Amino acid sequence: MDTELAGLLFLLVRMSFMPPRKRRSFTAEYKVEAAHRVIDSGRTVAEVARELGIHESLLGTWVKDERRRIAAAEIHGEKPLDAAERAELQRLRRQVAEQDKDIAFLKKASAYFAAMQTNRPGSI
Repeated sequence: MDTELAGLLFLLVRMSFMPPRKRRSFTAEYKVEAAHRVIDSGRTVAEVARELGIHESLLGTWVKDERRRIAAAEIHGEKPLDAAERAELQRLRRQVAEQDKDIAFLKKASAYFAAMQTNRPGSI
């Protein structure tokens, strides 16, 4: 059997037993934070990509996009966020998300107890 043909046959058999890979998605905040790991630290895209477990070209695209965004902000006279401001923004976004969950829970609990109150015998 030809070596190339054997290699193709091996790949076909191997792929038939492999579970399908799920496509990962990343939030905008994650992309910006990953890009700033490269921009702020002076490390290479390859180093940070290895650290994060993502492909270099993907991180490179994020870095390029973030540098463009920073340049556009400077043209319009806006100062880009520094690391401390970005960290605070992320903390506040997490806090808002947590409070949104609390509000949704309290609305459901309120509706539940209101329904229980109207279903009680002797209630008006």
